[in-house]
Amino acid sequence: MSNKAVILVVDDVPTNVQALALLLKEDYGIKVATDGVRALQLAGQDPIPDLILLDVKMPDMDGYDVLRLLKENSDTAKIPIIFVTGKDSEEEEEYGLELGAVDYITKPIRPSIVKARVKTHLMLKQQHDQLMAMATHDQLTGVYNRHYLVDDLSKRMSQSKRHNEALSVIMVDIDHFKNVNDTFGHLMGDLILKAVAKVVGESARKEDTAARFGGEEFVLVLDNCTAYDALIKAERLRSKIEALMPESIAVTASFGVAQLDAHIQQYEELLKNADTALYAAKEEGRNRVVLYEGKSNDIPI
Repeated sequence: MSNKAVILVVDDVPTNVQALALLLKEDYGIKVATDGVRALQLAGQDPIPDLILLDVKMPDMDGYDVLRLLKENSDTAKIPIIFVTGKDSEEEEEYGLELGAVDYITKPIRPSIVKARVKTHLMLKQQHDQLMAMATHDQLTGVYNRHYLVDDLSKRMSQSKRHNEALSVIMVDIDHFKNVNDTFGHLMGDLILKAVAKVVGESARKEDTAARFGGEEFVLVLDNCTAYDALIKAERLRSKIEALMPESIAVTASFGVAQLDAHIQQYEELLKNADTALYAAKEEGRNRVVLYEGKSNDIPI
């Protein structure tokens, strides 16, 4: 797979598209569109563009409208956009920048200027992405951190209630992890944490979130997923961890599963329910999955 940054070139004049594509294709992956509708489609498809070069004056949907719609979509809102246009008035440039464009290049284009500005904004995006990754991911394991989990779960709960869709969480705790650290040392404990986190992260679908909750605990947030489906996923994950044998050390984990219901208003309540089920799993012998169904109805599978 290519590690080249991907640039989406949008212009209703094919010769303009071709000129920019030829200029940049040696250094970057290129997507092209000749109208706003196609631009929106390509911007939301993998690979998501790292940068968009966008013409302003186009029929049906101009560049300003395309930019507004890109900013309204969470999948494309962060893509830096450079307007490339024949409109060279100060007012037009100011308007484009106010809408959220990162730069403004006037036609006729000068190849050296286009290359320099593209390179600069891609470098800035890369730096921003690195900072965001550091802020949202657990440094040791690479999965999301607790701060990100809290924000993400709150948003997903609101969305789930708004669209009347199921939402479930799985809380995972490595069994007897203190004994692992005491017996084999903390460096070995870190290796085991990373191995388990890798399995937890790989079990998450694109629409799910895998996060380290703290210590040896992990949380999976499962979008549009019922408790029954979450139980199946948790049991599969339990089996994978049991068979993992990282560094030839036997490792198991206990699981608590909870589904969002109409009575839950805060993310803390949903996590508390999953934690209650997790506690029941530990009490019943560990290395098992328990579903939260109320104070007296914690049912293991």
